[in-house]
Amino acid sequence: MLNESINTQIKGAMKSGDKLRLETLRSIRAAIIEFDKSGVNREMNSEDEINILTYQVKKRKDAAEQYANAGRNDLAEKERKELDIIQEFLPKQLTHEEIAEFVEKLISLTGAKDMSDIGKVMGPAMTELKGKADGKIVNEIVRTKLSSNA
Repeated sequence: MLNESINTQIKGAMKSGDKLRLETLRSIRAAIIEFDKSGVNREMNSEDEINILTYQVKKRKDAAEQYANAGRNDLAEKERKELDIIQEFLPKQLTHEEIAEFVEKLISLTGAKDMSDIGKVMGPAMTELKGKADGKIVNEIVRTKLSSNA
C-alpha cells in the first residue's frame, strides 16, 4: 500500500518538477526495496511501513539538528522540508498534551511509582504510540511524570 502510494507520488513529483519531493520519495522507495530484499520472505505490513517511515523521520531530525549545530541552516532547512514530506505518510502526530494524558493513564494502569518503574511505562507506551509520537518526547514526558511522583 505504501509502495503504491509512493510510486504514484513519485510520478506526480516528476511531472511537477519538484526535485526535493522527488528525492525524498525516492529515498523512501529505496528503503522499501531494501526491506523487500532483506530476506524476510513476507509481504510488508502496516507496522513495517511505519517502522520504515519512523526511521526516515529520525534520520532527518538528527541530520537537521547536526546541520543546525554546525551553522548550516540551509542544509538543516532542507532536512526539515524532507521531514515534512515523510510525515505526510505517517498517522497524525499526537500533541504534547495528548501524549502526556496517555502517559498519565498508563502510569495509573501499570501502578508505576517512580523512575525505577520506567520500563513498565515506556514499553507499552511506545507500542501504543508507535508512529504517532516521537520516542524522545514520550521518554521525556514519562521521566517528568515519574520523577514528580517520587
